Amino acid sequence: MNLRFYYILTISFSLLSLSTRAQNLTEKSVEGNTDNLPVREYAISINELAVNKAGKEVMGMAINGSVPGPTLTFTEGEYAVIYVKNEMDEETSIHWHGLLLPNFYDGVPYLTTPPIAPGETQKYEFPLKQAGTYWYHSHTMLQEQSGVFGSIVIHPKEETLAYDKELVIMLSDWTNEKPMNVLRFLKRGTEWYNWRKGTATPLNQVIARGALAAQLNFWRQRMESADIADIYYPAFLVNGEQIQEYPNFKPGEKVRLRIINGAASTSFWMTFGGEEPTLVAADGLNVEPVKRNKTFIAIAETYDFIVNIPESGKMEFRATAQDGSGTASAFLGQGEVLAAEDVPRPDKIGMMMQMAKMDMRMGAPALKFNPKKDDPQKMMENWGMQMKGDKNPDNDMPGMNMAGNKEEGSKMDHSGINMSNDKSSQMDSSSDPMADMAGMENMEMFSEYNYNYLKSPNKTVYEKDVPVNEILLNLTGNMNRYIWSMNGIPLSETDKIKIKERQITRITLNNLTMMHHPMHLHGHFFRVINENGDYSPLKHTVNVPPMQKVTIEFYGNEYGDWFFHCHLLYHMMGGMARVVSYDTPEDPRMKPFPISKLIHETNRFYSWGMADVASHNTTVNLTTSNIRNQFNLSMEYGWNQNLEAEFSYEYYLYDYLRVFGGINVENTTRNSLDDMKTIAVAGIRWFTPYMFNVDLRIDNELRPRIGIGRSLMIFPKLSIFGYYEYQIDAGLVNGLEAGQNYKEEIVWSAGAQYMLSKNFSLMTSYDNRFGAGGGLSVMF
Repeated sequence: MNLRFYYILTISFSLLSLSTRAQNLTEKSVEGNTDNLPVREYAISINELAVNKAGKEVMGMAINGSVPGPTLTFTEGEYAVIYVKNEMDEETSIHWHGLLLPNFYDGVPYLTTPPIAPGETQKYEFPLKQAGTYWYHSHTMLQEQSGVFGSIVIHPKEETLAYDKELVIMLSDWTNEKPMNVLRFLKRGTEWYNWRKGTATPLNQVIARGALAAQLNFWRQRMESADIADIYYPAFLVNGEQIQEYPNFKPGEKVRLRIINGAASTSFWMTFGGEEPTLVAADGLNVEPVKRNKTFIAIAETYDFIVNIPESGKMEFRATAQDGSGTASAFLGQGEVLAAEDVPRPDKIGMMMQMAKMDMRMGAPALKFNPKKDDPQKMMENWGMQMKGDKNPDNDMPGMNMAGNKEEGSKMDHSGINMSNDKSSQMDSSSDPMADMAGMENMEMFSEYNYNYLKSPNKTVYEKDVPVNEILLNLTGNMNRYIWSMNGIPLSETDKIKIKERQITRITLNNLTMMHHPMHLHGHFFRVINENGDYSPLKHTVNVPPMQKVTIEFYGNEYGDWFFHCHLLYHMMGGMARVVSYDTPEDPRMKPFPISKLIHETNRFYSWGMADVASHNTTVNLTTSNIRNQFNLSMEYGWNQNLEAEFSYEYYLYDYLRVFGGINVENTTRNSLDDMKTIAVAGIRWFTPYMFNVDLRIDNELRPRIGIGRSLMIFPKLSIFGYYEYQIDAGLVNGLEAGQNYKEEIVWSAGAQYMLSKNFSLMTSYDNRFGAGGGLSVMF
């Protein structure tokens, strides 16, 4: 009897303890909910697991065991409480993309929010001040590429759009490689990815199209060709699969498609089968409904469409990668397929020919001599479109007429979003910064990328008496070294962008590269100024097309530091990011997490190597490099017993010029390794127009030397290469034989290489020291 009583008492205390813990958890979960809003809770976990998305099982990252993660559904006005558990053996994070929330919960590790350590659970909590389609993803390194992303749907308190059902469509790209290896491969410079996805432009194709002059123009500006996308992806996905079927939608139903581009590096063209769809929202906010089929969705953007399920057949939604390298489709309904419109593959050679006709100066530096001397206006004047007979740097391209309406006294309406509790944020625009921008000929190839089809249902214009702080950000990059920056300054070398409170911050984004850049500002919506003037749309991510300008503006009514970056993940990791700061005191909870860790992530060292093993000689080259610093080790051994090895350190003064110093070891007697000589060397290395690598040096015996080399892809997968080196000894240190004025040494080689795979190539060459031979080239 006593024993039974003991058991009953023990169970009672256990239940009481569990009840108390549950009550405490509930109380803790709403501790920041001072307005007693209805609470909606989620618990998600991030873990590693084996996935097969493109024909091969590899390790990926998942949320609650799936890629993409689950859709988190809320109603506007609720209080969100989300527990995120890290079940991996490395740090992680979650950023709530597009949500207006307290700075501390934005989710950028080491900037706004602590990273989530392995085994830890982090709690995020914030009121939901908006409705619409949004998403969440890791902001740690390249984890988003591995699968750490999911969707967010916030229903409005009162729905104003008529539809029967809804479907979230999350677009993504998938690589079977480790993302950090992808970035390392991009850093070394190679045409393999372009060849693998069929977008390379070898010389034979250029000549066949009569585009040699255009190619020479690109080479003169140190560019291989017009570029669209950097990486080969074996699969593009809709909700985690290359093809999805949704047969449960009935004929005649109106379905709201909430489309999110969660890709790491791919923008898409969206097309629809059946009736033309109606675009109703962009980046979560309603826009004036517009019938629109072919629509460009940049990385990190969201678009909502209402589609009608056909009376007979099933409609296809298709996402086509911007460079034409692949598609993903979802089919809604049943029966015969109503196919979506085909999007032709871009003509890169045609783009090169068209751009060669323009007076355009490409290749603005991604790395400056003096990063502290920031003169963006001068950079804009010196690079980009060089207007013949027109020195006005503000002229823009056709198709980007962004003139706004100058109506005075207009009030700002955020379409139902309470963007601020400060009524002084309702403003009017006193001037139109884009009204006088002139069009230019020959830019039709980029005209389809404007936002003129987006019109806010309410005025978004600011009051004219509010001060305006103008900021110019030139978007700059170097494809050869894969460094990306703003105003030629990567994140690791720049200061914060100071935001003036209670002022309009107007940012002109001037793209001086051949890549599209989807720019995302955390914690804000901004006006994207287009031809709709006062009704220009509000967005959180804006695509900036090549060699064009886009102007955005927002009112400074926040606090803390916020991240502003290109959402092409590898560009962000390459340095195209800034911190936007209200210059408010640091949150004391962030003191153990210095921002230097975040900055360091964009300035990491990457290492790679190459070995040529041939019948006449073997060479090995090893490189370790970050943005400014590079270490090289090269070794060359000829089977006729000639050996040379060199170790050097380089410092990049800017993109194409670096100084170096090092040690060189080689045998002094041909065909003998008995006598080795060590000398010190120093000089400069220059990547010249027309893409030659030049080495100018002098050694401690005062012997000058020049070396020049070049590689060229002449056919798909087949490249030729050559190197010439000339050294002279005037006897300043060693002395010369009687009657001899100087000694010279000439080394040259030439050969060809045929790519077998990403890491292996067949090679053959002739070297004036070793003779002719062939073998295997290995990249690692």
